[in-house]
Amino acid sequence: MKCEKSAKIILCLEKFCEKKAKFLEKYVSPFLLFTLRIMVAMVFFKSGLVKISSIDATIYLFENLYNVPLLPPVFAAYFTIICELGCSTLLILGLATRPMALVLLGMTTIIQLFILQNPEHFYWMIMLATVLVYGAGIFSLDKVVKILISKCPRN
Repeated sequence: MKCEKSAKIILCLEKFCEKKAKFLEKYVSPFLLFTLRIMVAMVFFKSGLVKISSIDATIYLFENLYNVPLLPPVFAAYFTIICELGCSTLLILGLATRPMALVLLGMTTIIQLFILQNPEHFYWMIMLATVLVYGAGIFSLDKVVKILISKCPRN
């Protein structure tokens, strides 16, 4: 008798949690993914703006302080600026979101391993990995492109 009551209570709790999880997935996760994209993109965008505002200082840092493996310092400086500004802009728009998150995740990993160890990098990596795994969500140009492609006639 007690087992039947316990089983019913557990079943009710499972159904309740399942309904709440579906609600969260449908209505909260799009806002969460959008917020994560904006937050992490702004970090990289601001960094790119600082670098481009003083290109000579940036090149100096890459020549004398940052030991980027396998890349010539001047190329690494320009490449970093392009990646930070370009990838972050596309991440904000939600266009090619997963590839941009992967590029920024790779950059952050290289920075953490070879250039500057900073605990904040792990927060950025977690945000980027979340976007990489779950995608941009519905508030993105990726979603618009997907809808437009699905409406195209197929031969």
